[in-house]
This record gives sequence, structure tokens and C-alpha cells, in this order.
Amino acid sequence: MSQPAITDRTILHVDMNAFYVSVEIREQPDLAGKPVVVGGTASRGVVAAANYEARVFGVRSAMPSSQARALCPNAIFLPGNHALYAEVSREVMRIFRNITPLVEPISLDEAFLDVTGALRLLGSGVEIGQLIRKQVWDSQRLHCSVGVAPSKLVAKLASEAAKPRVNGKRIEAGLGVKEVVADEVQTFLRPLPVRAMWGVGPKSGEKLLQLGVLTVGDLADVPLAKLMATLGTANGRHLHEVANGRDDRPVEPDRAVKSISHEETFESDLVDRSDLDRELVRMSDSVAARMRRAGVKGRTVSIKLRYPDFQTITRSVTLDRATDAGSRLRETAGTLLDGVDIGPGVRLLGVGMSSLIEEAADQLSFDDLLEWETEQRTGDDHEPLIHDQTWEATDAAVDQIRSKFGSEAIGPATLVDTEKGGRLRRKEKRQWGPDRPGDG
Repeated sequence: MSQPAITDRTILHVDMNAFYVSVEIREQPDLAGKPVVVGGTASRGVVAAANYEARVFGVRSAMPSSQARALCPNAIFLPGNHALYAEVSREVMRIFRNITPLVEPISLDEAFLDVTGALRLLGSGVEIGQLIRKQVWDSQRLHCSVGVAPSKLVAKLASEAAKPRVNGKRIEAGLGVKEVVADEVQTFLRPLPVRAMWGVGPKSGEKLLQLGVLTVGDLADVPLAKLMATLGTANGRHLHEVANGRDDRPVEPDRAVKSISHEETFESDLVDRSDLDRELVRMSDSVAARMRRAGVKGRTVSIKLRYPDFQTITRSVTLDRATDAGSRLRETAGTLLDGVDIGPGVRLLGVGMSSLIEEAADQLSFDDLLEWETEQRTGDDHEPLIHDQTWEATDAAVDQIRSKFGSEAIGPATLVDTEKGGRLRRKEKRQWGPDRPGDG
């Protein structure tokens, strides 16, 4: 059976409206109608999400929490509950997969769906979009916006056009579902600001501005050769294609995770290496546990540091073999930290693992077996191999305990807070920066 032509595809982009905040308001109905912000609640925190009542005052995601407080002093700041958001996301994605198996999650709150094969059974793309909105509301009491188009790019831009919006001091209801048919793609795209396009960030936006490019239409009219000379061959060619409405990328269900990381901004700069080491232990333990839950191992370890002046650096190293052991990750991250100047203080620290493979694919090689056999005869120790095997059973036991009793039931001894009766220091509580004392 031949594949449908690109212009015959029906792609949906479904985006939850102010997802984190909407979930919080669902849990606390008395917050409805009030300006609510989810993010780091202290001065160094960052806004993760803001409802439309807060956006009226100019609050937006990625804004420093201190600036958001200045713009909207009456805003209610919440530290967030990532575990709850992930649970709700799983339920929403289940609704999508009941519509079509071709679902490509982009984040917790948005996904692409190819519903071309469901049209005969469920109706038009718009009708399927309306069905999804109803099912999400009936199941989760949350609103979403849906874009319908023949390509992923246009579907995403259409879902943005379907959302509620702030007009001055007023909140205007959105369309809910916005369709852009093949014949209308250019008419829809050309008036949009060029920053709406994938691949146009601050730096490339400045370069395009120097060319007089303000809209997608302006971008589409720039000769390909000039665009590649300005932005580089790959990005220039990509933007030339999508600005002219050509986007043949398929919806990719179950797309593999490329990396797993954890980073946090601290309430005050850390200058003591022992403090940083404790943070490395905590983050490495968190990343490794997430890797094991996802059934993957990784080879490339990276750290990220941000200094008080906001200068940001990264360091990485690729291991000989893949691992999901938190201890191995911490040791490698610690070695990377050894090569970094922490004298100015560390505002933000992050640990990550990439070059991921499925756990089942990480088989012992013939060379590994020969090395192991040699070690049995000579007593030599092949540290990485023995290290990971030694910790494998321990990690499995830790995962079982956490699954039964919660994530704070067990962890590295370094993280025990003796001042709080031997309780573990909290993990994964500061995705968006530190919280003020008493929050969360």
C-alpha cells in the first residue's frame, strides 16, 4: 500500500493550555481566576508556567521569578509537582494513542499525531481534534488546543493560533481547534513573525534581522544561497524549506530518548567543593534512577556549570562502556569537576548522560569476557566492568525499595541530613531554581 502524499496527510499538534498551572488549579479549585505561577519561588528561581491571569501582567515562562514578582505582586507562586504532571501526562498520552498509534510526544504537555489512517472511522481532522479536546476535558478536567495541518511545522503553529491569548488586559478565548489546509499553508505562514519558526533562535534571528527579514514571508523570499551563507548550509536549507511550506518529516512514535539530565540553580553560590560533591551525588543518583526506569544505559557523561556572572560552561567524557550506575556517573562527573575552576562560585550545576542505548543492547563483548577470564587467573581488576557489576544488584534493590516505599526511603549515605533526624535531602525539587523557605 502506497504512502499518502504529503499534502494528503492529516497531522495534529495537541498542546495543553498552561499545563503545570492548570493541573495545580484543578487540584486547588480556589486558585481559579487568580494569577498563578509555577516555578522556582525564590529570587533565583525561574518561571516554568504562568496562567493567563498572570500573563496579563507580562509574566511568561523562562522569566526570572524575581521579575515575575515585580510585574505581578499578587501572583501565587507554587514550587510545582513534577511527579503529578508526569502522571497526568501519561493519561493524556493514553487518550492520544487510543485515537492513533502514530503519536510523537514532544514534552509532557504536547504531542504530534498522524491521524491520516483514522479519518474514515473518526471523521475529519477538525472533528478528531474536537473529540480529543472533549476526552481530555472529560478525563482530566484540562483544556488543550489542537492544530490540524498537512505537516508538523504548520500543525504546531496552528495549535498556537488556537490557544487563548492575552490582548492588553483582556483574556480572549481561543478557537480550540485551528485547521490549515494544504492550499492555505503559504497564506497562513507568510504573515507570521520569523521567530515563530523552528531553527530561528536569538542569534540566527539577529542575522536575519540584518537581512531585513521580519516575517516568514520575508524568509521565504531570501535566495537559498544567501540564506546558507548567512546561517550555515544545514540551517539555511532547513529554514528555506519550511518557510516555503515544505516539511515532509513523519510523526515518529516512541522516539528514543537522546539524553537524561538534571540541573539546579542554588539559592546562594556554592564555593565549597564538599557541597558541590554532595550535589553531584544527589543529581547522579537521580539521573541513574531515571535511566534504569527508562531501561537505558549511557556512555557520555557531562556536567554543566553556571558562574555568578551567568557564564556557562560544559564538560563531557565518553566512557568505554555504557552504564546506569549512579556511583560510576558520580565518579566521572567528579573527575570532570576536577578540571573546572570553582573559585568564582557555582550558581547552577547539572549532570547528564547521553549516547543512550537500550539496556538489552548492552551485552558483554568477547573482549570483556577475555578480560574477565584473565582477571580470574591473575587477580587483576578491570575496574569499570567489575564496578558496574558490583553495583548492579545494589541498584536493583534500591529501585525496588523506592518503588514500594517512595523515592526518599533510601539513598546514598552522603545525602543523609543529620540535622533532620537522618532524613534524605530532597531530590528533584528545584527544576526551576530554588524555593523560598516554607514553599512546597
